[in-house]
Amino acid sequence: MLANEKLFHTASTVPHRTMELVKLRASQINGCGFCTDMHFKDAVHAGDDPERLNLVPVWREAPAFDDAERAALALAEESARLADNPHGVSDETWEAVRKHYDDEQIAALVAMCAQINAWNRVNVILRTPAGFYDPATKTARYRELQK
Repeated sequence: MLANEKLFHTASTVPHRTMELVKLRASQINGCGFCTDMHFKDAVHAGDDPERLNLVPVWREAPAFDDAERAALALAEESARLADNPHGVSDETWEAVRKHYDDEQIAALVAMCAQINAWNRVNVILRTPAGFYDPATKTARYRELQK
């Protein structure tokens, strides 16, 4: 999964900022504290605005996101909430995604949605604690802090 993560960020033309929004929103929905902390910090480290990131849970009501980001956020939400829609992602969301992204970008977004949902489950199952991720080193510091 780590190799895929690197590939998404190096081979895809989806903006890094958008990918972080996708990962952050799915992590919030899935209740993964570690991943929520990680992707908030990674987004800030990459230059995104913390105030804007605080609006991710209410992106529909917030003017801080452009239409392409909104399409990606809708895809992230619907991919994380499969039980809410027996048909998967809605036609409306697919229409918005297709309007803003080409086939390669859609493939990257879909793969990222699947990947972050898998990472969320791994970290929730393992009870990985939140709050200790360091974006500068891409590592969790919790082991050294537990001493």
